[in-house]
Amino acid sequence: MNPFLQAAIDEAEQGLAEGGIPIGSVLVHKGVIVGRGHNRRVQRGSTVLHAEMDAPENAGRRSAAFYHECTLYKTLSPCAMCSGAVLLYGIPRLIIGEHETFMGEEALLSERGVQIEVLHDQHCIALMNSFISNRPQLWNEDIGT
Repeated sequence: MNPFLQAAIDEAEQGLAEGGIPIGSVLVHKGVIVGRGHNRRVQRGSTVLHAEMDAPENAGRRSAAFYHECTLYKTLSPCAMCSGAVLLYGIPRLIIGEHETFMGEEALLSERGVQIEVLHDQHCIALMNSFISNRPQLWNEDIGT
């Protein structure tokens, strides 16, 4: 298993253990994790604190040049808001655990030059399927359906 995806999965599982939505992300710069995060909407009563927002936030203030050298690993395909953050900061590469349970804005990101790799990770798929089955109301609230 890719160690960076595993770190994102660990974040997702931490979010689930906290009563939140099991989506995790890590920001990697030159082979080093610089920011970890998970969806904390429930835990923090936030409207926007998705994993892809949490990981860069936890990396601290960085220059545009720094983000241009990063890869974002995440357990699930990014929603429109999180895709916007990837574009805003110029993160050039996105590694996604799965997009079976939710297909986000991958086409938009690809059109804008972001390199995307989907790993079709069975653990990520099972984690989201279980969550969606057990907590459909929370899932629908988070993803806006």
